[in-house]
Amino acid sequence: MRAGRGTLGVAAGLVLVALATVGYALPPAFDPPPLKGDEAFRSIVPQPAHEVRPVVASGPVRTAEVSIPAQRQWLHGTVRLPMTQGDRPGMVFVSGSGNGSRDEFTPQAEFLARAGVATVAFDKRTDGYSFRERDFALLADDALRWVRWLRTQPGVDAARVGLWGVSEGGWVVPIAAAESGDVGFVVLVSSPNVSPLRQVAWALNEQLLRLHAPVGARDLLTRAMGGVGFNFLRHDAMPALRGMRQPVLALYGTTDPSIPFVESTRALTTAMRESGNERYTIRFMDKGDHALRVGGGPFTRGYQETLANWIKGLPGTGRPAVHMAGATPVQRFEASDVPVAPWYAGGTMLGLTICLAVVGYVAGPVASILIRLRGRNRVLVRADAVLWPPIRSRLYRMVWTGLALLVSVVGFIGLLVSFSINQAGAWPAVLAGWLTVRALAVLMLLQEVTAVAAVVAAVREGFQPSRWQHVAMAGVVGGSGLLMVAAAYYGLFSFPW
Repeated sequence: MRAGRGTLGVAAGLVLVALATVGYALPPAFDPPPLKGDEAFRSIVPQPAHEVRPVVASGPVRTAEVSIPAQRQWLHGTVRLPMTQGDRPGMVFVSGSGNGSRDEFTPQAEFLARAGVATVAFDKRTDGYSFRERDFALLADDALRWVRWLRTQPGVDAARVGLWGVSEGGWVVPIAAAESGDVGFVVLVSSPNVSPLRQVAWALNEQLLRLHAPVGARDLLTRAMGGVGFNFLRHDAMPALRGMRQPVLALYGTTDPSIPFVESTRALTTAMRESGNERYTIRFMDKGDHALRVGGGPFTRGYQETLANWIKGLPGTGRPAVHMAGATPVQRFEASDVPVAPWYAGGTMLGLTICLAVVGYVAGPVASILIRLRGRNRVLVRADAVLWPPIRSRLYRMVWTGLALLVSVVGFIGLLVSFSINQAGAWPAVLAGWLTVRALAVLMLLQEVTAVAAVVAAVREGFQPSRWQHVAMAGVVGGSGLLMVAAAYYGLFSFPW
């Protein structure tokens, strides 16, 4: 006797409720609260006019390609030396995340060099830096090697050679500055100053809000982040920030969707206060994005002028009349930390779950093929001839659905991360991807329930599975069951959609 549609519907509903409960009940939970207002940011004063006064950037420059030895590899860079009289200050650019090509700094490096500041822009190392591995201390050592090289160049004031770091470079530069007195000053551009994990979670949450993404999409991402075992994601920036004794210039854009600039500023001011360093200047650039450009186009008004005037005015500019000034920054939500996933949801267990599911999916079709080959040389009983083919078809469909779900989840996460990194994207694409993932998860659930019901009904009608038929059914049904539990943890069955 076969189960009716009503019975199957009730069974599927009960399983769905159970899986949805798993998504709600199990940690970690990520729900960043609104950031509480701070009077210091509401009453911020305009940037002093002398800091943004016009800069003459038309002097002759000598450009050269230079390579220097570093740990386990050579570093290659471009140096631009002003051809003017007297000792000039110098600065080394330190890139943010990614491949870190020196070419991205060309406009700023040329402007500063023509304004009288020697500059070095270099390609980030390839050995010791990857998606999974990021040794900030090693990157800081690279930056220090360039500082020491630049200090030896004729016409460069060794006491005024500093470091400039953007984004991820904001974790690297303070390490170098705290370690060595060779660093004469520090410029931090869009520096997070919170842990990489908090910064990434905040940026993803901001981008998803901009794209009107469902809350479940955020939960999927943050739970996945909680299970990631990359040590650098929980890097504590505060010890290095406290260790800086040099003049510090920190620049932030008020439309930057990639870092929590208010909390980043608080972290910097706290570190400066605790270390007793009063030589810090924080400026908020109106309409500036993560690269201090307006909408990805030209630099925000006053950025390059502020940079050149501050560097050339050292040491006098190191002690500003007001520490914090510029446009008013507004940060909506706190940069909450992502809780560490429990042992049963960590990266190792997730990898094991997926491997077991894939093994089951492989074992099912292989066993089915063996059953067909063995059946050619023997007379099939009615149960094998009539009842097995429908079950086999269901198993094949379950395999394709499970694999499609895995691919769609990976693709969807990649889509969201790409949108966040590039500060782009369209909400229809996010919604379509989310609905696709959810639909495949529910389809897998329905296939699981109906397949189990079909097997039970077949057994009642006299079907006696062989050893290989047991392997095929257990592999596919078990593999889908494991994926369903994992999908439940990541909220794919939770309500609302």
